[in-house]
Amino acid sequence: MGKVIRIGTRESELAVWQATEVQKLLAQHGYESELVYIKSEGDIDLKTPLYEMGVQGVFTRSLDSALLNNKIDIAVHSMKDVPTQLPKGIIQASVLKRGPVKDLLVLKNELSVMSDELGYQNGSWSLLIHHHSSLIIATSSIRRKAQWLYRFPSSQIHNLRGNVNTRLRKLKEENWDGAIFAAAGLERINLRPENSIELDWMLPAPAQGAIMVVCREEDAYSLDACVHFNDADTAFCTKLEREFLRALLGGCSTPISALAEIINDEVRFKGNIFSVDGKEKVAYENTVPLWQAAHLGKEAAEEILNKGGKAIADSIRNAGK
Repeated sequence: MGKVIRIGTRESELAVWQATEVQKLLAQHGYESELVYIKSEGDIDLKTPLYEMGVQGVFTRSLDSALLNNKIDIAVHSMKDVPTQLPKGIIQASVLKRGPVKDLLVLKNELSVMSDELGYQNGSWSLLIHHHSSLIIATSSIRRKAQWLYRFPSSQIHNLRGNVNTRLRKLKEENWDGAIFAAAGLERINLRPENSIELDWMLPAPAQGAIMVVCREEDAYSLDACVHFNDADTAFCTKLEREFLRALLGGCSTPISALAEIINDEVRFKGNIFSVDGKEKVAYENTVPLWQAAHLGKEAAEEILNKGGKAIADSIRNAGK
């Protein structure tokens, strides 16, 4: 048997769950492995909003550094956190089958009861917001903030940082009406509260719900090991979404969303860009045969840029200077 594959992971419960899933998949194919825990910048600074930290890869750079310095053999990332351009010397080894892609609104208990009285369980957003015109919603994502404000402009948005457990605790402690989470993050570690509602209208971040494994370019052993559990459909769809993001020059400071789905040998692609305040939006939606979809992400980005997305992107970049 070959070497013991060292799996690099962040220390949060969700990150460890993801790394353990990879460890199980490796074992199923006869590979021995061990977990190596590494702190990331995003885990150390829990106060600064992600969009103000100014760089991509805030949750991945420490793992990438450990990988390039041969302290680990593979790194496991939430794919939505991975910059569209991987560091030199690092390659994508595998993409796991995708989990839930949607965002959830987790309500405070008292508002949850009120939402039932207003008929919210039947999807009646208008009634809920009419009776609570100044909702206080917490999120660390500028994408979620922009989409929420586009729909409910009278709401207040508060910054919410930390791992899933910390954010749920803060929601209980703070004077907020609700907070927005990725469904995958809560469901994977069995923490989805009963008073949570799927936001069907909110388009997810590119590659949300997907897990990426990376390795060193010259490490054929680790690459061969991970190829066994690469999910081709997830890899293809997330590739389109990340190409869309890259073509729009987006990062943590740009409210860009995308979702590609393969349905009956066709690819349905949805993408959009918002202004940070949620007042402006340019969207794209199209369905094409699978064999014609290789460049759909780039094509979607080009159309959005031509329809007014470039002006939004430029204004966001200029505001940050």
